[in-house]
Amino acid sequence: MFENYRQVFTELKNHKKRRLCIAAAAEDTVLKAVREAKKEDFVDIVLVGQEERIWRLAMTASLNLKGIEVIDVKDPLEATRRAVEEVSTGRADILMKGMVNSTDFIKAVLNPRGGMRTGRLLSHLAVYEIPGYYRLIYMTDGGLNVSPDLKQKRGILENALDFFHTIGMEEPRVAVLTANEKVDPKVIATVDAHELKMAAQRGEMPGAFVDGPMALDVAINEEAALHKGIESPIAGKADLLLVPNIEAGNLLGKAIIYFAGGKMAGLILGAAKPVILVSRNEPAYGKLASIGLAAYYMVNKSRSS
Repeated sequence: MFENYRQVFTELKNHKKRRLCIAAAAEDTVLKAVREAKKEDFVDIVLVGQEERIWRLAMTASLNLKGIEVIDVKDPLEATRRAVEEVSTGRADILMKGMVNSTDFIKAVLNPRGGMRTGRLLSHLAVYEIPGYYRLIYMTDGGLNVSPDLKQKRGILENALDFFHTIGMEEPRVAVLTANEKVDPKVIATVDAHELKMAAQRGEMPGAFVDGPMALDVAINEEAALHKGIESPIAGKADLLLVPNIEAGNLLGKAIIYFAGGKMAGLILGAAKPVILVSRNEPAYGKLASIGLAAYYMVNKSRSS
């Protein structure tokens, strides 16, 4: 659907702005991303955190806070709870992590009293813009679920499919990644991949082409598939890479960033509203891209509801 993040930003200019709320917002790269989001003008912004420090860092980041709401909450955990409340009560549309521990942030999202739980598994969706590659490519779950079993992988896939269908991609192609294409009872990832493929073929996951087990080269390169003699509607055309565990996803993602010069955006799916959870090491542009994708998801969700 999109070749790069810039196309997402451009498309958002045609729609009503969404409202972003950032928990513990006093963090340099977060505020630089806010500066760029303000320039792009596709979200309204609420910053929750220590107001004095937010103002000081905003000056350093050349961010003009005019038109941005700042809610003064000094403790990061309390700021996170307040930000969750802003989103769960409908005063904001998107929740984003700032300068707070990731575990504490997720606990606040999962707190039954917070209003963000849906009963669905939370999972991480990463979106990569890779130099030389002709479009954005998606990967799940390299950021949240450590070693998912078959039931959890199905939940992870269903979250991603909901995202694709919401943004208008009717039949995404999903490659369930393993080391090769052979089902081996000793390699659980290959068995799970085959089961997910069969479930899709039975119509249990409508609106998607799912194939696996499949190696990465076959998923993204048609010549590799031809060389191996593999025929699949997914081969060389995968939109979504479903990784077997967090280690595989983490390694693949960092290889894209550090070896290929790629850029990453990331969302947490499965909560009542989209949640942006990116590493502190993530540059401002990656955080801006995450905001853009979350806003685009919410624009389309409101149009379809």
